[in-house]
Amino acid sequence: MRLSKILKLAWNILVHSKLRSWLTIIGIVIGIAAVVSIVSVSQGAKQQLEERFGQWGADIITISPGYSQAKGFKRVGKGGGLTADQEDLTDKDILVLKSIPNVNFVMGQVSATGEVKYLGKSGNLHITGVNTDAWKEITTNEIEFGRDLTKGDIYSAVIGYNIANSFFNKQVQINRQITIEGRIFKVVGIFKQGENDNAVIIPLEPARDLLEDIDEDEFSSITIKIDNVEDVINKTIPAIERKLMLSRGILREKDRDFSVYSPLAMQSAITETMNTMSIFLGAIAAISLIVGAVGISNTMFTSVLEKTKEIGVMKAIGAKNRDIMLIFLLNSGMIGFVGGLGGVIIGAVASGYIGLLVNGNGGGMMGKMFGSTTALTPELLIFAFSFSIIIGMIAGAIPAYRASKLKPIDALRYE
Repeated sequence: MRLSKILKLAWNILVHSKLRSWLTIIGIVIGIAAVVSIVSVSQGAKQQLEERFGQWGADIITISPGYSQAKGFKRVGKGGGLTADQEDLTDKDILVLKSIPNVNFVMGQVSATGEVKYLGKSGNLHITGVNTDAWKEITTNEIEFGRDLTKGDIYSAVIGYNIANSFFNKQVQINRQITIEGRIFKVVGIFKQGENDNAVIIPLEPARDLLEDIDEDEFSSITIKIDNVEDVINKTIPAIERKLMLSRGILREKDRDFSVYSPLAMQSAITETMNTMSIFLGAIAAISLIVGAVGISNTMFTSVLEKTKEIGVMKAIGAKNRDIMLIFLLNSGMIGFVGGLGGVIIGAVASGYIGLLVNGNGGGMMGKMFGSTTALTPELLIFAFSFSIIIGMIAGAIPAYRASKLKPIDALRYE
């Protein structure tokens, strides 16, 4: 029997059992749509997460005093100082960190709240003092106007976009002078929007003089830039923790008085959690496909029963077992084809809609972190569509085999 004839007969079986077939197809559509939307949204969230952490600097590691302090990036004590049970970071720690393999640059910085004035308006803003020798090599923030701090700067400042445009109502421009804790600084740069929007960055030495509770050799945090990001989690961070504990005379993990923070380590932990969540949700969606596959098998068994006499007639006039099996296999494959096509279309629309719901105010913190990006790739759509057809043909294999084994005489006698 020709393939075109087999296809026509398979299509006729699908068309002439409309209600039963379409109820089965709906089950496949739901399963494929759920898989496509869940996978595309989760992959899109992971891509967005990687982009966000990439902007923060995967090659940057930050050390802060206090074992829990660095995890939340919270300052403790007045003006960013330390509580009684915490040891500050010093020049000795910087020397230790410079000796660790894979460490490229090390920079100590101080930070606290200070009064900033310009043209009669003043307010308490977050001020950070940095080592200008290493700052340009370590910072991931981009300048929109002016330049970054350089080695020769003393009373110069780079301010955030919001400070220049919102706090001071767009009055602060490059080379204008602002007053920080009673000392005049020249604004040499303004960060791009979204890049440290509310920060005031000044050189380290004047920051030590102006900010309260900052000792001569004390640092609020230490920032490290590394060479090879592949070794961060397994080698560099453990080496930092081990060397600092030895240098600071700490023998037990629970007595640690410093914290090590890496965007790459946090990204790895969040990605692992998201992967687990995706697998869990995907497994739930796969249940719909199993139900759909059972529905296809049920539909095919019923079709075989309904077409028993016709099978007997076809065999009597020369149809082979292979022809009968192909007819019913293609029929079940067509159910998977139509269900997969509908599922891919609905899943693509649903993933885009879910992304919009997550974005902005509708998604709260989730929207702000991950945005509305969905990874709706051609590979995902082709896989889902192909998987639907394969599921259909697998589910129809046993009924098709049983149909092919019917004896012509028994099939013609069937009532």
